[in-house]
Amino acid sequence: MDVPFTLRWTTLLDQAVTRPGLVLEAYSRFHGYSIGNQIAALSQCLVRGLEPGPIATFPKWKELGRMVKRGEKAIWLCMPITVTKPTESKDSAEEELHSTYFVWKPRWFVLSQTEGDPYELEPIPSWSIQGALERLQITDASFEELDGNIQGYAKGRTVAVSPIAQLRWKTLFHEIGHVLLGHTAEGEMREGQELPRSLREAEAESVALLCSDALGLPGSEYCRGYIQHWYGTGNPIPEASARHIFGVADAILKAGREGKLRESSFAKGGAV
Repeated sequence: MDVPFTLRWTTLLDQAVTRPGLVLEAYSRFHGYSIGNQIAALSQCLVRGLEPGPIATFPKWKELGRMVKRGEKAIWLCMPITVTKPTESKDSAEEELHSTYFVWKPRWFVLSQTEGDPYELEPIPSWSIQGALERLQITDASFEELDGNIQGYAKGRTVAVSPIAQLRWKTLFHEIGHVLLGHTAEGEMREGQELPRSLREAEAESVALLCSDALGLPGSEYCRGYIQHWYGTGNPIPEASARHIFGVADAILKAGREGKLRESSFAKGGAV
């Protein structure tokens, strides 16, 4: 079965960058899934005229007392598949080698495609920057750069944001993005080549856009301008980079989920 062309990471990222409000709606509707799958699910709902809502597989809806309506077509999402292969080693005659691949499968249906028992919506989890930094093992250090034009920086697994930065949340996500994308690792290479600065900046700012938009924080319009400045208008980010961007943004959003809010230096109450 052929995967729809629209389910390419480059295409999904382009939609996130060019369509204001898309990421926030996707996150609010499908927050139980990865950010990439959230946007993929919402995009398919919009194209097919489906009411966006909770999503589950056929067996899961049946377990919840609801049945998929006759004739409904499934939504495609990306899922991990682990392949186990035997291999020989020095320590033992045979070991198992586990490889994980990510593939698109049409196995999910939204609530509007089902009928049956009432379904109670799950609340969107609270989010804390401290929790995210701790789980990602990233240090938020004091800003020591004297150049007033610099909003923030990342070194190793340390980030710092200027106390007078115009959009501190956006800048923080940008710098965390640099760390998790591997841009701060000495001699960082990807697929055997050193990434040009234009692509590194576009990747980090794309992470900032996804995280800021998902959490309803300001700055996405500046992200779009920044990405265009570094990577050009209408110039698609490579598929491998787009996939990496979604993975990093998802890691940040998942790391900050908490039930109890803690105080944050970036926003009153410590969570959004």
